Amino acid sequence: MPREQKQVRELQEGSYVMMDESPCEINSYSTAKPGKHGSAKARVEGNGVFDDRKRSLSQPVDAKVWVPIIERKQGQVVSVTGSDAQIMDLDNYQTFTMRVPEDQDMSPDDEIEYLEYEGQRKIV
Repeated sequence: MPREQKQVRELQEGSYVMMDESPCEINSYSTAKPGKHGSAKARVEGNGVFDDRKRSLSQPVDAKVWVPIIERKQGQVVSVTGSDAQIMDLDNYQTFTMRVPEDQDMSPDDEIEYLEYEGQRKIV
């Protein structure tokens, strides 16, 4: 699995973290000061990269969490059928079908950018 471990204090807004076994992009990161007998806590909120669900995480700042390594790739649209598009990866020329986001208009020969993690893909 393409992921690595980091301490919670190393996370930043805009980066990725695994929450509930799903890769999420961090929207907000806040810390609470340590108490008399405790350690500082961090609260991380984010949205799922592929399912867009809102998730949160509360951990001590020295705890370790998994950070996914999400690849950003280039592709070319081969054909568009309804809400699906057939995409060819420009690195290895592999073709696959992806759902087209509703706010994007695509036509054949357009070059796109997409995210990939463990077989999941999303057009950016």
